[in-house]
Amino acid sequence: MPANEPTLSPDLEERLLRAGFLPETDDEVFLSQSLRAPHPRQRILALRASNRRALLTREDWVAVLTDPDVDVRRDALSLLAYLDDVERDVLVFVRESLDDPDALIVDAAIFALGEHLDVESVDHLARLAREHEDARCRESAVAALGALGDDRGRAAVLAALEDKPPVRRRAIVALANFEGPDVEAALALAAEDRDWQVRAAVDQLNKEPD
Repeated sequence: MPANEPTLSPDLEERLLRAGFLPETDDEVFLSQSLRAPHPRQRILALRASNRRALLTREDWVAVLTDPDVDVRRDALSLLAYLDDVERDVLVFVRESLDDPDALIVDAAIFALGEHLDVESVDHLARLAREHEDARCRESAVAALGALGDDRGRAAVLAALEDKPPVRRRAIVALANFEGPDVEAALALAAEDRDWQVRAAVDQLNKEPD
C-alpha cells in the first residue's frame, strides 16, 4: 500500500470481514457498494466476502478483473480459479490479463484458465510458454497446456524442455497428456538431463500406469 494511502477504519474493516462469515440483512447492498469503493483494500475485502457468499454477478467479476489496482485484480483471478462454474464470457477478461505487465497477474490468469480448461487460450498460452520473460509464467503456461492436452500446445511443451530446470520439470509432467514418437524421443533425452529432478520426473512418469 502506498505510504500516502489512508487505511480503512477498524470498524469498516471489521464489518467487511464479518460480512463474509456472519451475514446480516443489509450486507448485500453494503458489499455491492464496497466493491466499487475508492479504497482498494475495501474492494478486496468486499470481493472476498462476496465470493464466499456467492453474491458476485457477471458485472462484479468484470469490474474486479479490470480493476485499476493490481492487488484487486490478483485477488479476483485467484478466487475465480477455484470456482466451479464461471460464465464463459467472463473468461474473456481473464484471457486479457495474459498481457498484463505484472507477472503475478499473468501467472494467476494462466492458472485460472488452466483450471477452467479454457481451450480458447491455447495459442496465447503456447506463446507465453515460449516467450514470456518471467520463468514463473513460462512454467505456469506449460502446466496449463498440459492440463488442456490440446495438440496445439504440444510444440511449446516440447520446446520447454530446453528451458530452465523448473520449466523443464513442469514440461515432463505436462507431456503425460500428449502422445507420439516426438514425445517419446523427448522423454528419452530428458531421462539424461543434467538436472536430477528432471530425470526423476521422467522416471516417475515412466512408472505411472497407463
